[in-house]
This record gives sequence, C-alpha cells and structure tokens, in this order.
Amino acid sequence: MINADGPRTGRPAVFAKRGMVSSPHYLASASGDNILRRGGSAVDAAIAINATLCVVYPHMAGLGGDAFLLIAGGKATEIEAIEATGPAAKLATREFYKKHGHTDQIPMRGALAALTAPGVVDGWRLAHERYGKLPWADLFADAIHYAREGMAVSRSLADWLVTDESILNADANMARIYLPNGKPQRDGEFMAQPELAKTFEYLAEHGPRKGFYEGPVALEMAKSLEAQGSPLRYEDFANYHANWAKPITSTYRGYDVYQLPPATQGFAALQILNLLEQYDVKSWGYNTAAYYHHMVEAVKVAFADRDEWLSDPKHVKIPLDTFLSKDYAAKRKQLIHDDTVRGFTDIEPGVKFDGEFEHRAPDGDTVYFCTADADGMMVSNIQSIYHDFGAAVIAGNTGIIMQNRGSFFSLDANHPNTLEPGKHTFHTIIPAMLMKDGKPVMAYGTMGGEGQPQTQAAMLTRMLDFGFNVQQAIEAPRWLMGRTWGTISRDLVLESRTPEEVIRELRLRGHPVKMASGWEGTLGHAQAIRKHPDGYEGGADPRGDGTAIGF
Repeated sequence: MINADGPRTGRPAVFAKRGMVSSPHYLASASGDNILRRGGSAVDAAIAINATLCVVYPHMAGLGGDAFLLIAGGKATEIEAIEATGPAAKLATREFYKKHGHTDQIPMRGALAALTAPGVVDGWRLAHERYGKLPWADLFADAIHYAREGMAVSRSLADWLVTDESILNADANMARIYLPNGKPQRDGEFMAQPELAKTFEYLAEHGPRKGFYEGPVALEMAKSLEAQGSPLRYEDFANYHANWAKPITSTYRGYDVYQLPPATQGFAALQILNLLEQYDVKSWGYNTAAYYHHMVEAVKVAFADRDEWLSDPKHVKIPLDTFLSKDYAAKRKQLIHDDTVRGFTDIEPGVKFDGEFEHRAPDGDTVYFCTADADGMMVSNIQSIYHDFGAAVIAGNTGIIMQNRGSFFSLDANHPNTLEPGKHTFHTIIPAMLMKDGKPVMAYGTMGGEGQPQTQAAMLTRMLDFGFNVQQAIEAPRWLMGRTWGTISRDLVLESRTPEEVIRELRLRGHPVKMASGWEGTLGHAQAIRKHPDGYEGGADPRGDGTAIGF
C-alpha cells in the first residue's frame, strides 16, 4: 500500500502498464523506451540504455568498464545474475608494480591503473543471447548517433569536467575530446566523440566478440595501453568471458532480497537489512534522529565484515553462510545501542581474516538503471568505470576510456584483496532485486561507492516500513556514513534538507556530521521500478540527469 500522506516530491512517480525504464540520463532513458516500444525485451532496453550512457555519461560509464545484472520474470524461470567483471591482467603482479616504483599502492590514474579487462560488453552478449528479442545491431543506434553528431553536456558531466580538469589535461587524448578549446564545456554545449562512434559502429556490425574482444578494437586497445605502461595485453581481452552467477539472498519484511555474490559488496547490503529487520523501524519515524542513528550504526556493523573479507571468492574463502544468517545478525545487533555512537575502528568483524593488513574504504563512480517489459521481465543493471573518468586514459584511437577498478587491489601480500593475475578485485557496484513468491517486485539501486548499500536500505525502509512510493523514497533526504569523493575521513554526511533539530541531536549523540547540499549528487543517483498487479511504477533521482519513462 502506498502512503498517500507521504512527503511531496519534486516530480511524480511514473505509472504504466506495458513497460518502464529508469536511468540517470534522459537520453539513455529515451533509448530504452524506444527499444521497448519496438518490441524489444527488458534486456534489449537495458543494453541500449547502457550503450547511450557510455556516450552521454562518460565520467561514470563506458565500454572500458564492468557491469553486473540481475534478471527475473518473463521467460526467466528464476532470478539470474551476470558477472561482467574483468580480472587482473596476466602480467599484473605485485612484482610488476614494484618494478615500476609502486610498493604501497597502485596508481589511481594513468595506464598503470588500467590493469583489468573490461567486462561490460561480454555481459551484454550473455544477456542478449538468452533474452534478446531485437537484433544486436539495433541496440546501438542512439549511442552511435550521439557519439558521432554530439550530445548536450548535462549538469553532472559539466560539474565533473570542471572538477577533473587537471586529470583530463594529463592525457592528450582525454583533453582533446573532453576539454575542446582547452577548457571544460558548460551545460547545454554539444560534445562529439567521433572515435567512440566508430568503435560502436564496428561493435554493432561485428558483434561482441569479433567487434570488441577478438578483433582490431582489442588489438588497438592492447597496443596503445602497452605503449603507455599498462600490463594489459591482447590475450587478456581475447580470453575474457563474462559468466552467469548464482545470486545471494536474504529476506526483509516478507520479501526476498537478491544481490550479486562477492566480489561485490552485496552481502553487506543484505547484512544491513538483516540487522534492521529486528527493529520496529516505523516507530522511529522516517526522518528522525532515531532513524538515522540506527541506520548508520547498522552500516558500521555490516561494513566491519565487508572490509575484513571482501575479495575474489576464488582466492579467498568468504564465510557467506555465516554473514547472511539471521542468527548471526541477532548476535551482531548487540553492538548497536540506542544512545552510543561507535567509530568504524571500534567495531571488530564477527569473523576475523587470518592475517594483518591495512583496511581501505572504496569509492567510485557508477551508473544504475533498470527496465521492465510487457512480459513481466525486470532487469536491475549497474555499470562502472570506477572513478570519475576511470583511469583517465583513452585506449588508442578507439575513444574508449579504460576503467581503473584494478587500482583498488592491494599490494600487501597479506591482504585478502591482494593483487594476483587473473583475480577479481573488490567491487562496490551492486544492483538489487526484490522478489515475492518467485516473481520480481522491484528492481532498484544507485551509484555511489560506499553509499550504495546505505541508499538501498534507505529506499527499502521508506517503501516497506513507511509506505512511500518509489519517487518519495528516492527524493527523501539522503545520508551517507563513510567516505565520499575527496574526503579522507569517514563522516556522517547529511543533505541540508534534513531537519535542523535532527542534525543537532545527531551531533549531540556524537555523530561526525558533515553537511552537504540539499540535493547532493555525490550521495548517489538512485533509480527504481516497482511492479504492481496492474502495471509498473517508476522513479528517477533528481540528483542526476535522468527520468523514468513508461508506456
């Protein structure tokens, strides 16, 4: 039941019967809507949205990055997951980086930060082979057009062009494309990416393997990156294949909640819900000091286990059964007190990793989007090049910005996320899906590094505990406990729309409160689509540049 007395929103929730899309950019949402109207599946629409985002949101998405998908409903007999995340290159060893003068940390930018194969395109292949309705080539028309003819710079992109001007100037190819005339473009000015358009045209014509991983595009990427010092080689591209995975699950208020398994932080999102389910969340009130206090303390408890264990499960045996257990959550709940504020370092993990290492909090940029079609299929999809503009290196004449996801590997041999060839690094990006009686109820998620499991918990509690509609849950004042871009301390960041007395009370309790703007983009761009008996309900985040569209 939707609470008609909930807070008024700046934009309405979108309702429609036949299909729905939601993304952080209006052109990408229009691409997905167009595919659905032509008879495409939710998977087709998701690929078209992602392709357009690679062009219009180059600071957050790209062909050089990774992706994760959850698919349910329609012809899918169960919820299915795709891990489209590339491993470290064969030559990417700790010794390789030591020889290049790096013993403590992998550089965050430049060719040395580009050390993992991009996974997203092969993830598209897997999904399209099983659930695509339209021809592969039809899904990229909009991306090709906007790259070749240009698209208007959006508010988010304009902000990041200014923020990252020095980073973009460090690479001649990046500066040539993203700083035309030597300076950042402003909102509404048009930006073309002709080399990326040619890459998309080749990908559309020749398919994902020959068009990206096993042909001239991969050869050009590998040749260029090797010349700049990257450990990536052609074989790393040619040998990479995305895979179907078994999602992990828990429950909240009678619903089944699904996430991707490690190496994503999905289990932390489920742990937070397991902790919150033991409380009468509604009794706190949705925008009160009690609500924020308990939410952030639950986050700290869950993150203690995440930071201790999260890595590639093929290399580290993660005790997932323990972490997802309701009994375990009941024990861990004892660490949360109504009037006590704990620091991150004050909370020990429930299970200790065998070894001492320095804990490091992640960050990064991402795009989250979701789709639903007339057959009842829903797709929850997230894609990332990690930091804003990834490694800030373009691979030759392809127009592709390479991700720097591998820079989060540790060079400490004792660390669970230590760098090894063929290993997958800790991933923050997590699409989510809510199910009931084996059928999809909601696809939801957000960008925002450490904020992703927190914003997901905020959205679910506001909808399931307080009866908000999708748009109300997305627009409600947001919080983030942890690091956000450019900060070195883990603060409790609150949007300025949070009531003054709530802010005061949280400070009196001892929370390290820092204030953000009223609609703070760095706290995430969330989207969601919810299924009702008579159709779909969609919402999109005004902190981004997107919209939900239904028909």
